[in-house]
Amino acid sequence: MSEEPKKLKYCVGGEWLDSKTDKYMDCYNPSTGEIIAKAPCCTAEEVESAIVAANAAFPAWADTPASKRVQVLYRMKALVDKHLDELTYLLCSEEGKNWTESMGDVLKVNEVVEFACGIPHLMKGVSGMNVSSGYDTVMFNEPLGVFAGIAPWNFPAMIPHGWMTPLCIATGNTMVLKAASFVPQSSMRLLELWQEAGLPDGVVNLVTTSRNEAEILLKHPDVKGVTFVGSTKVGKHIYATAAANGKRVQALTEAKNHALVLRDCKLERTARGIINAYCGCAGARGMACPVVVVEDCIADELIGLLKKFVGELSLGPAYDPETGMGPIMNEGHLKFITDWIQKGVDEGAELIVDGRNPVVPGHEGGFFLAPTIFDRVTEEMSIGREEVFGPVLCIKRVNSFEEGLNIMNASRFANGSVIYTQNGYYARDFAKRTHAGMVGINVGIPVPLGIFGFTGHKNSFFGDLHVMGTDGIRFFTEQKNVTTTWFPEDMESCGTVDTWDGTISSMPTDSK
Repeated sequence: MSEEPKKLKYCVGGEWLDSKTDKYMDCYNPSTGEIIAKAPCCTAEEVESAIVAANAAFPAWADTPASKRVQVLYRMKALVDKHLDELTYLLCSEEGKNWTESMGDVLKVNEVVEFACGIPHLMKGVSGMNVSSGYDTVMFNEPLGVFAGIAPWNFPAMIPHGWMTPLCIATGNTMVLKAASFVPQSSMRLLELWQEAGLPDGVVNLVTTSRNEAEILLKHPDVKGVTFVGSTKVGKHIYATAAANGKRVQALTEAKNHALVLRDCKLERTARGIINAYCGCAGARGMACPVVVVEDCIADELIGLLKKFVGELSLGPAYDPETGMGPIMNEGHLKFITDWIQKGVDEGAELIVDGRNPVVPGHEGGFFLAPTIFDRVTEEMSIGREEVFGPVLCIKRVNSFEEGLNIMNASRFANGSVIYTQNGYYARDFAKRTHAGMVGINVGIPVPLGIFGFTGHKNSFFGDLHVMGTDGIRFFTEQKNVTTTWFPEDMESCGTVDTWDGTISSMPTDSK
């Protein structure tokens, strides 16, 4: 008789607690289809208690010198390195990315932790002496208070503990994380490592809950800002609601990234780059490239290479190092993707590789989908416009660079865009004119390092300041300007300093 899946806890004020809820959400191992844990749908009172704990921890943490705060981050990096294999296996087991991709998810935590260790320098303000006669001004960057992080399921390590937490706490703020209910265990384990690294109680708190209780984070007066990654529909709601309640918001939302393939590209290398860009992480990433806009004169040759390389990609359990592509995160999302594939067929797109219903021996209960390719997708077809978030590639044929660029710029999303070419003129013109915020020239996944911002545009982002980079630091701080002047006549009542060790040689006679 199999064991009952374990019931997970939530963390408030440094304590891991059993929820009083009677509602739990199933967490699966997508490679087997088995339920491996149940995440609590924390009550409204439990979410409130997390905000209270974060608010109580803020004054002391904000007053801790930045140079001391980052000692926690240094120790955290060492702990992530120490537990890398454990964290990778855990992430494989609950999310489904293959071993290499899951390890990359974890290592992205340290990428931003390392950047955040520079906060003593990065938070420095600016100053001006004699900005007006006898007046000096100094600008400080200060923390604001409690922030809420609402994380998605596709990167359960990198996003909550890389994009959201390090810059928030390094700048002196505190955090309430809403971990993704389908995949909370990686985030929970990373919070345990933050605690082991010496993070004071209450600086980071973690809950799992439904959207109803999460609404509290958007309206509570003690929450100063919200950072979110998820769908455009939810992102718009969070942006409107939290901003209406006086909060800062950064909402990273959907994408439909395109790659423009010109006739002069290195075709085999381009094809391999496209396979990685749309099949990596089983397509479940905001910088995936699920649409290829290709010049018609080379389209057939490119498709032949894509079909060949897709056939070399092995499906298997996520935690097997030999697996080329792991499963889809859960059964509901698998159905979402396969419904989109059927819709593409119904819309008239030419299905040239059908990845539905593959068989993975020994893992027949897993949520598997093989790579899928549509050809001759037109702008009227929604399969080529909307985010599918799975390993489904749409090929759009064009006759020129200009036609391809216009198709790409017509998208309501603008996260990333890519061009494959050896022509420097077209590469430069593309970089200048494309609408996307992250551009690749012969780079299929143009995700910047943590020292730069993740800069989506249009309906791929709502807010003013992006995650990571200097934007991330500005999001978690506010500026204070202090202007000072001193009057010479005041010195008459203050005594004079004339000895080498700074002692006062004469004191004012009027104590007033």
